[in-house]
Amino acid sequence: MIALRGLTKRYGDRTAVDGLSLEVAAGKVTGFLGPNGAGKSTTMRMIVGLDRPSAGAALVGGRRYGEFRHPLREVGALLEAKAVHPGRSARRHLLAMARSNGIAAGRVEEVLALVGLEGVAGKRAGSFSLGMGQRLGIAGALLGDPGVLLFDEPVNGLDPDGVLWVRRLMRSLAAEGRTVFVSSHLMSEMQLTADRLVVIGRGRLIADAPVAEVIAASSRNSVRVRSPRAAELAARVRAEAPRAAETRGGVEVVRVSAEELVVTGMPVDRVGWLAFEAGVPLLELSEEKASLEEAYMELTGASVEYGAGAAAVEA
Repeated sequence: MIALRGLTKRYGDRTAVDGLSLEVAAGKVTGFLGPNGAGKSTTMRMIVGLDRPSAGAALVGGRRYGEFRHPLREVGALLEAKAVHPGRSARRHLLAMARSNGIAAGRVEEVLALVGLEGVAGKRAGSFSLGMGQRLGIAGALLGDPGVLLFDEPVNGLDPDGVLWVRRLMRSLAAEGRTVFVSSHLMSEMQLTADRLVVIGRGRLIADAPVAEVIAASSRNSVRVRSPRAAELAARVRAEAPRAAETRGGVEVVRVSAEELVVTGMPVDRVGWLAFEAGVPLLELSEEKASLEEAYMELTGASVEYGAGAAAVEA
C-alpha cells in the first residue's frame, strides 16, 4: 500500500503538491488523473525518493523509499521511458539494474520475454522507438517482482495491441494482490483499466473514489423518455424534484419534442416509477451515462492551468 500524509512540494513560491493525503490500496488498479501541471509526476517522484517533500511524507508499506535496502524488490516504477543510457543494450541495462539490487540475472530474461523484447534484447536502447522504450521501462519496473508498482503514462507510443497488453498486465498485477498506481491522460483507457481514481488539480485532491462513483456524480448523466403523455410526466418529475434524495445539482427536465423528454439529476428507475404511478405509458426509457472524460472535465475544469484558446476553423 502507498500512503501519502500531507505530502507537499514547493519550488520557491510555487506549490506543486499541496497537502496531499490519500491511500492507494493493494489489489486494485488506481488511476491517477489531473491536468498538466497538476502535480502527478512530482507526487510519483516523491514516492520513489527522486524529489524530497517540503512537508509531509510518502510511505510504501509504512516506510519511506530511501529506507529500503533493495528498493527494486519493493517498488517498481516507470516514470520516464527514455531514462536509459542510449549506448547500452536492453539486456545490459536490465542486468545493471538487477546487480544493483541483488536480483538474479535469470530474471532479466524473464521480464524481456514478458514485455516482448527478447528478440531485440541485444540492440542499443537509443535505437528503440517510443513504444519499445515503454516496454523496456515496464520490464525495469517488473524486474524485482515488487508488490508496489507506479506507471506514468505507460501506453505512450504503443500501438493498439500494445495498449491492450498493458491494460491486461495492469489488471493481472492487481489481481495478484499488488498495488498498481497508474497516471494517464487517456480517459477512455482509464475507464477500462482502473478500479479506483485519484484526481488532483493544482496539487490538491479533488476526488478519490471508485470509477463508477466518479462517473455517477457527473451532471452529464441523463434519462431519455418518450411518451404520448410527455407533458404530464414532465410535470410529475418536476413536482418530485424537491424530494429526490439522489439529486446533486438539482433535477432538470428538458422537453426535446412533443413526445420526448431528457431528465438529468434523477435515476432512471425513479423516472420509470413516477411514470408507473401516474399511469403514463412509455415508448422509451433509457439511461445515458456520462463518459469518464466528461466526468473528469467537470471535476477539473477550474484546475486547468494551461488551457488553450478555441481552435480556428478553416472555411
